[in-house]
Amino acid sequence: MKKRLTFVLGVLFLGMSLVLSGCSNQTGLTKVKLSEVTHSIFYAPQYVALTQGFFKEEGLDIELSNGQGADKVMTAVLSGQVDIGLAGPEASVYVYNEGKEDNSVVFAQLTNGDGTFLMGRKPDPNFKWSDLKGKNVIGGRKGGMPAIVLQYVLGKNGLIAGKDVLIDTTVQFAAMPGAFIGGQGDYVIIFEPTASSLQKEGKAFIVASLGKESGEVPYTAYFTKKSTIEKNPDLVQKFTDAIYKGQRWVASHTPEEIAKAIKPQFPEEKDEILVSAVKRYQQQNTWKIDPVLNEKDFYLLQQIIQDAGELDKIAPYEKVVTGKFGEAAIKKLK
Repeated sequence: MKKRLTFVLGVLFLGMSLVLSGCSNQTGLTKVKLSEVTHSIFYAPQYVALTQGFFKEEGLDIELSNGQGADKVMTAVLSGQVDIGLAGPEASVYVYNEGKEDNSVVFAQLTNGDGTFLMGRKPDPNFKWSDLKGKNVIGGRKGGMPAIVLQYVLGKNGLIAGKDVLIDTTVQFAAMPGAFIGGQGDYVIIFEPTASSLQKEGKAFIVASLGKESGEVPYTAYFTKKSTIEKNPDLVQKFTDAIYKGQRWVASHTPEEIAKAIKPQFPEEKDEILVSAVKRYQQQNTWKIDPVLNEKDFYLLQQIIQDAGELDKIAPYEKVVTGKFGEAAIKKLK
C-alpha cells in the first residue's frame, strides 16, 4: 500500500512538473506556439530564424501555425491557444481600446511596410492609380492592415474609398485569390509568393506595389498578452533575440541566399518564384533591420487607421507597445 501511494504521488508530481515547466519538451527546448496571420515570403526574417537555427540557439522550439487573419490570430493569443501572434499592430490597438484588462502588447516589429501587390486581370505596364476609379478591389478584412493601407494609398492618389473605388471587405483573407480567379472584383491585393505564382500561371498580373506607394508603415509585428510579458519576460526576450538575428541575416544576404534559406518553408514553390519575390521585397525596403517599434511610427499607423474611419481614439504607446526587448536584443547582439 505504501509503495502504491509513493508511486501515485510520484506520477502526480511528474505531471505537475510538466505543467509548470513552461511546455519544455524532451529536447530541452521550450516550446512556443506562434500563429502568423498568413504564410508569406513577406515574413522571410522569421523563416530564416527558423531554418538557420536562431530560435534553437535561444532554447526555443517554435510550433508555427497559420491563423489566416489578424482577428483569428488575436483570438488565439487572448484565449491562450498560442503564446505569440504575428499580425498587424492595429489588432492590439483595437483590443486595448475595447478595455480588455489583459490586453495584447506588441514587443517586436518585423516588417517595415505593406507586403501586398495590386493585381489585375491583364498585364498593365502603364497602370496609374487613377485607373481604379469606378472599379472594385478585393481588399481583405474591414479594419485590417491590407484594407487600411489600400485606402491610405487611394487617398494619396486623390481617390475616395467607397465613392471613387469600392473596397470589397467581404471575402475571407485566405479566399481572396480564389475569389478573384473565380471572377469576383476587378482587382485584388495579394502577398508573395501567391502573387508571383498567379502571374506565372497567367491568372492575374501585378500592376502596382502597395509597399512602394505607401512608404514605411509598421505593418506586421509580434504581440503577446500583457500577463505573459509579466510572468515570462525571459521567453519574450529570447524570441526577440532570435527574430533580430533573422533580420540581420536577411539584411546581409542576397535574394538567392535568402530564397535558399526559406525554401523549407515553401517546398512546393519554384526557386525562381522565391528569388523574384525576395527581390521585390528587398527593393522596397520591406523588412525592418531591428525589432523596435518606434513611438512615432506607432502614432503614424494610428493616424492612418483613424483617417480610414476605423479608429475612434488613439491608444497610448506605452500601453500597447514595449521597446525594451528589441532594445536589449540590439545591445546584446552588437
